[in-house]
Amino acid sequence: MDSKKAELDRVDRSLLRALSTNARASGAALAAEVGVAESTVSLRLRRLQTLGYIRGFRVDIDLAALGASLQALISVRLVKHARGEIDAFRDAAPHLPGVIGLFHMAGADDYLLHVAAHDASELRDFVLTHLTGHPAVAHTETNLIFEHADGDGWHELVKE
Repeated sequence: MDSKKAELDRVDRSLLRALSTNARASGAALAAEVGVAESTVSLRLRRLQTLGYIRGFRVDIDLAALGASLQALISVRLVKHARGEIDAFRDAAPHLPGVIGLFHMAGADDYLLHVAAHDASELRDFVLTHLTGHPAVAHTETNLIFEHADGDGWHELVKE
């Protein structure tokens, strides 16, 4: 059994579920929802962060409201699987303009990039400038995202 999993009790799991609904909830609101003292919430949150269960708190920005209404998933296949080239691509890709996320994949493709752009021209320029011109990249395939819905099925993983 995973040592981290064994360390979570009902209070920890309840806090994780509550934070997944509202990461900005106050200590008092979390304490009331979970049924513990506010000081316990504070201690538990610090502990969950130290153990790595909580990696951070993020804001969900509507990129379309900022004018970046086009999103795509771009699969990337590398030329060869030399450790240095893999590491170099992996280190650089998350910081390329418009990149929302990077996934290292098993299968035919090596990486999947989630990218946002203002329009098709900007997306094309991204692919041409940053991917097809990269010495480690052999092939790319761009798939446009028409709609995205956040999932909550992962909540089952923090059940008691």
